Amino acid sequence: MSTGIAGTEDPAGPPAEAAGRRREQRGWYFYDFACSVYSTSVVTVFLGPYLTSIAKAAADAEGYVHPLGIPVRAGSLFAYTVSVSIIVAVIVMPVVGAAADRTGRKKPLLAAAAYTGATATACMFFLDGHRYLLGAFLLIVANASISVSMALYNAYLPQIATPEERDAVSSRGWAFGYTSGAFVLLLNLVLYTGHDSFGLSETDAVRICIASAGVWWGAFSLVPLRRLRDRRVAPGGDGAVGSGWRQLRATLRDMRRHPLTLAFLLAYLVYNDGIQTVISQASLYGSEELGLDQTTLITAVLLVQVLAVAGALGMGRLARMYGAKRTILASLAVWTLILAAAYVLPADAPVFFYVLAAAIGLVMGGSQALSRSLFSHLVPRGKEAEYFSAYEMSDRGLSWLGPLVFGLGYQLTGSYRDAILSLVLFFAVGSALLARVPVRAAVAAAGNPVPDRI
Repeated sequence: MSTGIAGTEDPAGPPAEAAGRRREQRGWYFYDFACSVYSTSVVTVFLGPYLTSIAKAAADAEGYVHPLGIPVRAGSLFAYTVSVSIIVAVIVMPVVGAAADRTGRKKPLLAAAAYTGATATACMFFLDGHRYLLGAFLLIVANASISVSMALYNAYLPQIATPEERDAVSSRGWAFGYTSGAFVLLLNLVLYTGHDSFGLSETDAVRICIASAGVWWGAFSLVPLRRLRDRRVAPGGDGAVGSGWRQLRATLRDMRRHPLTLAFLLAYLVYNDGIQTVISQASLYGSEELGLDQTTLITAVLLVQVLAVAGALGMGRLARMYGAKRTILASLAVWTLILAAAYVLPADAPVFFYVLAAAIGLVMGGSQALSRSLFSHLVPRGKEAEYFSAYEMSDRGLSWLGPLVFGLGYQLTGSYRDAILSLVLFFAVGSALLARVPVRAAVAAAGNPVPDRI
């Protein structure tokens, strides 16, 4: 799948071209600024516990709901819905990528994905009572939309940044996202804790916090849509739907000629699945297993956002000193320790939960940002867009297994502790696979200049 970026353009150039590139970089950062609020306020903080409470209210005497006649333990509904949303994204992303590739009009497709997701999120304001099916549907639409939009967004990185800039540019993008997430969460905290003084019920405050993330997402998406540029592409090709899947298969076949790039992508697929699952299920774990109230969860995630800014930028600096691969491996070791600590964390102990949140904040942004920039070095010249589309399939489109394992773990055992411990496998296997990738050789094999440190 390709998103229509002309891979033959050299991102270096005369001063006017460099200034234009910096302008696009600043616009690019703002899509993280726009959509990260959805990931933080909706997926990480509010929607998991809120949708679970609605599902429990609609459950039968044995604690099950029955979407489409399928018995599902109410406490597993959120995790299963996240998995379904990612499978939907897998189906949609090749179609959208092919359309962008054939028309060269990537920016309108980015706008369509962003505003579909923002609208679905804003409509979550109407989620109340026993409407767990409405909540599941809107979550599927919003989550699939953000996956599609990120596939289009991430493919800009090798175009707007030189090889030497990519670690820093990628890390700044994540830092922008964490900054917006922290700011909006602070506003959420004020509204939620003071809901009585605003004349709102607790449920109304939660619904407003969720819906406002959609408004924010839509409003700040205007900045990248003004600054990022569409590139002309060669005419010709088949229809979007069929060619999208054919192009994806062709990309995967081409990757077989670059086995080291494919090896990194496999490692990333595994460990990122663990990261995404921890992010999406942390609030549910805190509320249901540890008995923490919503205020504690909001402030803990706010702490994550604040420290994630420093973590993303700090790990970017560590990568310049020690190389991105070593820095990522170190972060995965910390992730494993975080899960082990979460398993033994006592209930009703917010101080320990805050310590865990601080550790997550320090490694979360850096491990993702450096993975993105490291992959950009492993892409053969002229194939940036289609390879980054495959990367996005790994980043979001194939990250359904972790939530499914988490949901099954709870469905089978009734314990979120057992479910969270099962995620250690993703980090252990991902680390082992990454350690075996000779990244300098992989960069050279892709035909790219090898940085001094990688």
